[in-house]
Amino acid sequence: MKWMGRTEHREFKDKLYEQFARVGKALASPKRLEILDLLVQGERHVEAVARETAIPMGSASQHLRVLRDAGMVESRREGLYVYYRLAGEDVHGAWRVVRSLGERRLAEVDRVVEAYLKDRDALEAVCAERLMELLKENEVVVLDVRPEEEYRAGHLPGARSIPVDALEAALQTLPRDKEIVAYCRGPYCVFSDEAVRLLKENGYRASRLVEGYPEWRAAGFPTEE
Repeated sequence: MKWMGRTEHREFKDKLYEQFARVGKALASPKRLEILDLLVQGERHVEAVARETAIPMGSASQHLRVLRDAGMVESRREGLYVYYRLAGEDVHGAWRVVRSLGERRLAEVDRVVEAYLKDRDALEAVCAERLMELLKENEVVVLDVRPEEEYRAGHLPGARSIPVDALEAALQTLPRDKEIVAYCRGPYCVFSDEAVRLLKENGYRASRLVEGYPEWRAAGFPTEE
């Protein structure tokens, strides 16, 4: 084995950390983090990414190219559309680490959550472990209140797909003798909050899953497609 001299060692370190920094640069954008959080739910074409993140098509394409160049997303073409997906579950893991670090180290995260989700504490919530017990006992109806395309990409076992915008019209199809648990995209998604409020206002026993489908899947709980 040939040992590196000081100059070679410095060159090696500079080039190595330059590559690692590409990942950091890709993550150093609020919109790119939001795009990753969206793609955790499933594959999207550029137009859908732009619509969901409220940015122009050109900006969405540019952000996606940065993420692709950093190896964080992959793309495929189908007809006129280019679809993007996460390059692997480790990308979702990296996003969870960033989110968790922000939650622990940045007081501003708590202030933003308290300002915009201040009524959440009034809603009953269940953890994944408790929901798994209820599923085994057949004591619960689980609602996936995300968009239907996300449900098709993967969902909790036995979950019914009723997007939050369609829930009011579907209330009469839900049993009143069972607990209803709604879940959505993740801990900062408000779809399940809205669903639980609507259900309670109409006399149902309802609660929300503390986290969302991606966290459920990442924890190794069973899923269906």
